[in-house]
Amino acid sequence: MKNIPETGCTVIVRSRPYLVESVSTQSLPPSAIDKANNWFDKQHLVKMSCLYETSLDEELSVIWELEPGTEIRQASSFPNQLVFDDPRHMDAFIHAVRWGIISQMDIDTLQSPFRSGVELQDYQLEPVAKALLMPRVNMLLADDVGLGKTIEAGLVMEELMLRSRINTVLIICPAALQIQWQEEMRDKFGLEFRIINAASVSLLRRKRGIHVNPWTHFPRLITSIDYLKQEHILRRFMEALPSGNKTWPRTFDLLILDEAHSVAPAGTLNYVVSSQRTKTIEFLTPHFEHRLFLTATPHNGYTDSFSTLLELLDNQRFIRGVAPSKEALQEVMVRRMKSQIFENGRPKFPKRVLNPIYIDYTSEEREIYSLFIHYMDLCRKHTPQVPKARLGVEFILKLLKKRLVSSPRAFYETLKKHIKKRNESYAAPSDDTYRIALQLPNIDESTEEELSDDVDLAIETVSYILPRPTPEEKEVLDKLLDWANTMNRRPDSKANILIKWLNSTLKTGADWNNSRVVIFTEYRDTQDYLLDLLQRSNLGGERLMCVNGSDNQDEREKKKNAFQAPPEESAVRILLATDAASEGINLQNYCSRLIHYEIPWNPGRLEQRNGRIDRFGQKEREANIFHFVDSTCQKEGRYKDNLAADSEFLFRVVRKVETIRQDLGRMGTVIAEKVEKVMLAQTENRELDTQKEEQSAQVARQILKLDRDLQKILVDTQQKLDSTKRQLLLTPDKIREVVEVGLMLAGQPSLKPVEVDGLESGTAWLLPQFTGTSSW
Repeated sequence: MKNIPETGCTVIVRSRPYLVESVSTQSLPPSAIDKANNWFDKQHLVKMSCLYETSLDEELSVIWELEPGTEIRQASSFPNQLVFDDPRHMDAFIHAVRWGIISQMDIDTLQSPFRSGVELQDYQLEPVAKALLMPRVNMLLADDVGLGKTIEAGLVMEELMLRSRINTVLIICPAALQIQWQEEMRDKFGLEFRIINAASVSLLRRKRGIHVNPWTHFPRLITSIDYLKQEHILRRFMEALPSGNKTWPRTFDLLILDEAHSVAPAGTLNYVVSSQRTKTIEFLTPHFEHRLFLTATPHNGYTDSFSTLLELLDNQRFIRGVAPSKEALQEVMVRRMKSQIFENGRPKFPKRVLNPIYIDYTSEEREIYSLFIHYMDLCRKHTPQVPKARLGVEFILKLLKKRLVSSPRAFYETLKKHIKKRNESYAAPSDDTYRIALQLPNIDESTEEELSDDVDLAIETVSYILPRPTPEEKEVLDKLLDWANTMNRRPDSKANILIKWLNSTLKTGADWNNSRVVIFTEYRDTQDYLLDLLQRSNLGGERLMCVNGSDNQDEREKKKNAFQAPPEESAVRILLATDAASEGINLQNYCSRLIHYEIPWNPGRLEQRNGRIDRFGQKEREANIFHFVDSTCQKEGRYKDNLAADSEFLFRVVRKVETIRQDLGRMGTVIAEKVEKVMLAQTENRELDTQKEEQSAQVARQILKLDRDLQKILVDTQQKLDSTKRQLLLTPDKIREVVEVGLMLAGQPSLKPVEVDGLESGTAWLLPQFTGTSSW
């Protein structure tokens, strides 16, 4: 029979320590079922309070005899005899207690930097110092790309947990970033988070039963906004809320929303339109006591959209449609640009440099490009004069043009599908065909992997809108297809110059050096094309890796880790990536070069790609970004043909985007629309009139520019950190001393000194391999 705890005992239940508050005995006689199963005559209801440092208010009641894995530790009583400890042991005990006691009223000491495994930067202390002054932490972390907003959010979260202000945390982020968040919280803060998605929920139900609520089964969770916004998922979330969907008391403690700009409603000059993402966050936020919104691009140029985002964060300070005051914004927002961060009087972050790689296109390639422009004119001429039909045809032409600019293989794979459907029997387009044409996928906003099936369906459906090719069209299509088929496995001029560049940059003579490069392309077909060519050019094997949307999370992380490892440890030098890797994969450790194999027509995608190497942790002074440009463009305004004109125009777009990047962060629709019109030959005006974009940037600049002395703030936070060290005696020698005593009392080997390059003393201390069991 199980031993029964007494009131005042410390017990271990469900792997956590509790203090027993009361023990009551069941008064009813045992039932027939109890007797048949040989259950105890009496069962005991034990009520307990949790002793875990982040759950001190949590209460639990269990039937002791039925609860598995319980343990009675000790009763709360004084020792029978007075025993004096060794002074060294007592000193270690006092320091351990001092380091473990944190007062919620003490806002001058910062504990989380000393409880984390973070290579801390002084500017990352500002958010956590600011959070301690807020009774309810509603904060917008709007630092520039690559400054470490994830680390800042983790420091704020851990500080609040250490002070018992929060226990439950929900992180909402893009699906591709879930693993990264989970690993960052585990490796840098020692906190376990569980991911909630379709696969994990299915596994949880098999383990815990179909009625388990995934939103309450663990205190720290991660999910994606697109998973959570589904109606049946939200209904399950509502089951965890108080009856009647009341917002008080709040069910959850802290909400961390990453890439918060993605939930801001789409804006225009006159109104905003809330998306399903916006509505989902609007429903969730009242049920969280504290909120952290993370985004490098908080303002899209429209004040109404920005004010709506702020209202989601804190509806007591902000109202949608009303421009936020400087004072209110100052209270909730932390925003620093890379250009503001200095170290020893020098810029801390690398300078971004745009570099053209000039190509000498062959006369055949120039002829093919002009021939396709002619085919575009012929298609428009024979398109039924119906707005819906013209919309569908422009989609096909846009897709073909983008793939022609990308690579012969990408062009070939799409062109042959288009020709096949055009050659099939033609019937007048039905209303259903037009309806599908109006539901065309947005090939600029989503990656190819996300839209592969939709794009194939669109090609088939829209091609029916056009009648069978005329003799002239058939002649043009045959020439285009023959060229694409011939070049399908041969390097064109752009591929040749890439191979030449890789050999001259990544090799010293015949030997590989330690340089690395990331090559981004929009299409899987182009990635496969380059993979074949590089392997045949002795640039493949262990030196080359590919990342695309077909990789599962484990494969993706393995490849990322190989590319991020020191060059002496990992042979990989070239990473071929599609846009599926432009979010959530950091590649800056040993790589400062990135090549755009084609220039995306959506300028926002450029910044997503560039952010993979232009971020915190970049060791070089420059992040070099490369774009392919026609060699005739070196003489401004003198173009041989359409290919040169389009090439020069796209590079001007890249430079214009870079000039206003820091003000707006992400581009609106004006430049993207201009790019599309020029590239589809819908206008002859190639001037980049970005007045609207620059006006939006000016609006954002005025709103986001706060009157703040960043240097003084950094000095103040550093003084808080230094004060904490002094008060708690957090010196390396004292910490080592306490650890040594703990190891000795646990019966473990002592620390071992090891030589480490880069340390001032040259020596670090290595924890031993633990043996046996310990109460630690």
